[in-house]
Amino acid sequence: MLLPWFKLAADTTLLAMEAQTVIGLRLTQAALGRGSLAENHLMVTEKVLAFAEAATTLATGGSPGRVVRGYRRRVRANVRRLKR
Repeated sequence: MLLPWFKLAADTTLLAMEAQTVIGLRLTQAALGRGSLAENHLMVTEKVLAFAEAATTLATGGSPGRVVRGYRRRVRANVRRLKR
């Protein structure tokens, strides 16, 4: 009974750490003058789409764990893209 809660807590903690990595990469790029308007536009667009996906998942009976997994997938993709 507690295992799903522990899994959700662990996944949420990992999401927070991964999101901090993305924030750090974006801030570093901006400080080095490598930021772009396209990257800023993509960042905002991704956030809106991720929110819509999460809301749809929950509205159709999906679990919070599924929402967190979706966010983590998007954040990991950002890390890979920003490290190039």
